[in-house]
Amino acid sequence: MEFTVTQGDIAAQRADALVNAAGTSLQMGSGVAGALRRGANGPINDEAVSKGPIELGEVAVTDAYELDAEYVIHAVAMPHYGDRQATAESIREATRNSLTKADNLRCESLVIPILGTGAAGYEFEDGAQLVCEAVWDYQPTSLSDVRVIAYSQQEYETIERIAEDVRKSV
Repeated sequence: MEFTVTQGDIAAQRADALVNAAGTSLQMGSGVAGALRRGANGPINDEAVSKGPIELGEVAVTDAYELDAEYVIHAVAMPHYGDRQATAESIREATRNSLTKADNLRCESLVIPILGTGAAGYEFEDGAQLVCEAVWDYQPTSLSDVRVIAYSQQEYETIERIAEDVRKSV
């Protein structure tokens, strides 16, 4: 499916659903999870934790509270506080399951970060390749606006380059 790349704070985005890069416990710590937790300004962490733990690649949904969205989809691409890191398969599955869940919720718009990188330990460029490919290959039923988000300018440039390559590979 077509998608765009954007730069900024995911907690400041407007969409039907925002995707959180979660660990299996669904505890919302730092990074994307911390930004969403702070932006939600409500018991999002307690609600998320009450739905866990869940397996790698799976997703859980919470209310978005004060974020400019209806839902937060917590996508698990990494174990929580363990020796193991995210894997290519956990990133692909978490991305696909996020898209499917958004479709099942009849969302039209979704913002997703590069899952499995940062604290999860997967190399950013490789993770971006996996997320962009999974989004591009997805066949939506209700989704029409999917944005892959980067926090920094450097991340944005990397994702945009990878997204262009993925789009040309058809």
